[in-house]
Amino acid sequence: MHFKKNDQHSDMTRREMLKGLGGLGLMAAMARLLPSYVFAGPNGPTTISPPVLSGNTIDLLIGETPFLLGGQTGMAITINGTLPGPLIRLREGEHVTLNVSNRLEEDTSIHWHGLILPPGMDGVPGVSFAGIKPASTFSYRFPIRQSGTYWYHSHSGLQEQLGVYGPLIIDPMEPEPFHYDREYVVVLSDWTFEAPKTVFANLKKQSDYYNFQKRTAPEFFSDMVRMGVGAALQNYFMWDRMRMDPTDFADVTGYTYTYLMNGLSPEQNWTGLFRSGERVRLRFIGAAAMTFYDVRIPGLAMTVVHADGQHVQPILVDEFRIGPAETYDVIIEPTEDRSYTLFAETMDRSGYARGTLAPRAGMSAPLPNRRPRPLRTMADMGISMKGMDTGIMNHTSHQDEGHSDHPVMVPATPESTHMHDRHHIPNIEANDPQHAPIPGSIPVQHPPDHHGTGNQSIAEYSRQRLDEPGVGLENTGMRVLVYTDLKSLTPYPDQREPERAIELHLTGHMVRYMWSFDGKKYSEAKEPIRFHYGERLRLTFVNDTMMEHPLHLHGMWMHLENGTGAYLPRKHTVIVKPAERLSVAITADAPGRWAFHCHLLLHMEAGMFRVVEVTGNEEPEPHS
Repeated sequence: MHFKKNDQHSDMTRREMLKGLGGLGLMAAMARLLPSYVFAGPNGPTTISPPVLSGNTIDLLIGETPFLLGGQTGMAITINGTLPGPLIRLREGEHVTLNVSNRLEEDTSIHWHGLILPPGMDGVPGVSFAGIKPASTFSYRFPIRQSGTYWYHSHSGLQEQLGVYGPLIIDPMEPEPFHYDREYVVVLSDWTFEAPKTVFANLKKQSDYYNFQKRTAPEFFSDMVRMGVGAALQNYFMWDRMRMDPTDFADVTGYTYTYLMNGLSPEQNWTGLFRSGERVRLRFIGAAAMTFYDVRIPGLAMTVVHADGQHVQPILVDEFRIGPAETYDVIIEPTEDRSYTLFAETMDRSGYARGTLAPRAGMSAPLPNRRPRPLRTMADMGISMKGMDTGIMNHTSHQDEGHSDHPVMVPATPESTHMHDRHHIPNIEANDPQHAPIPGSIPVQHPPDHHGTGNQSIAEYSRQRLDEPGVGLENTGMRVLVYTDLKSLTPYPDQREPERAIELHLTGHMVRYMWSFDGKKYSEAKEPIRFHYGERLRLTFVNDTMMEHPLHLHGMWMHLENGTGAYLPRKHTVIVKPAERLSVAITADAPGRWAFHCHLLLHMEAGMFRVVEVTGNEEPEPHS
């Protein structure tokens, strides 16, 4: 979506914009399915139906619509007939009613991602409401108590993968602390013509079904030259005996996915127009079901001003990684009369979404060189390489505070749980705020056997990795955003030290494609995670798996404990890297039942989901 500050309408016609995007051959398909914010002229949005939706009452219709992409036709589930759904633009301080009608033959729902609202309006079937039955309408009614870049999506089955998502922008009551001349919404998503249930079934049968980037024989010989024959053999044996692969970065890859920017494939090349010298705001929304993107604009630096809809102190970067459900707002200042490529490369390097920023329609810029797919290391997995040998599945002693004589990835057993005690983090400098232990000394609450049978293996040690850009982004020579860069623009309101701590382990079994918390799938978790109304608590995540997980808490903010003191950034979604310990501080100010889950859609479907229940207050109060 494009928005000009002076609200002037564009004189560019719909036909001219379609020509600029790739010719009249795409007109029929795109005009039917793409929302209006995809098309933008140099002076403002073009008059393409459906318009941006705003006001106190908004009607949304969920139904099936044919979807054409790359000459192939499939069936999407759309909102008001478009993919992505229409841009909803609200204003802080409003009280809105959103009427959602269901024309499917199955239940549906809409979750307003990142919005602070009453639990009955949160839109999670089975947790906060019953869902929307076929041929019925549900009216969401709630006050708008925040501003920023957010999005909305279905929380029913796998409908999000089929197209039920869209951007949500909330304009602030007060002027923002930065200037810009125009803006674009950039929705990053993924699409497959396979039925999502088929994709899930394939992964259950073979967890690496879509991974065609495994190490090859020539690569093995290259590793022998580089590492030595013994070390190379040991490395390969270790991965094999763990039944894991160092190329496992994405469960679903470019083999089946087409990566979309505002609903357009790389060949269709979404285009945003600007005038030289303007300050342009780009609102990035990670709406992908299963894909992490590394975003850069070769030739342009980006100033990050918002994270998850919240103001942060400006950070100048060349690239950032965005996980599913995160949002980042950046300001760019193109001063040359030339085009730029907006490049969003997948973390596993199996594909990319792309667009163009240009002064005139029809222009494009070259794609940057594709980067080789990364490899995970034993250190990434939380495994010491000291005295490496082949005894990798044996339970060993840990007399040296987290190190052992064997680089073990041990089976998850009750006896192995001591490896995650905070006193067994190896070689951490206490005076280094980026690598210091999780703050505070309050007791950590977790069940005695918090790994359970649903965990394939656990790392030898875990550590904070907030200052790391992520595998594949190291040593690029560019400024890459890391979580320690994020600093709230103003001090957060609740400065109390947490009085209670809960430790939650991210667990999984790759071979069986099971994902869980504390070794238990959602169906096995008998009790919710309990917060007490009004308390300040610390939630510490320990990632026992080999994959990144974007964790989303509904209904409450998470203050990321990244060493910024009174300026901890607040987020609704945090990425936890493999073998990482990451803590967030939470003010339990939202009575009721709330969803908490991994935002990788198939991980949530496989069981990485829990309910958080906030008790102790009968009358819900407004949230800050």
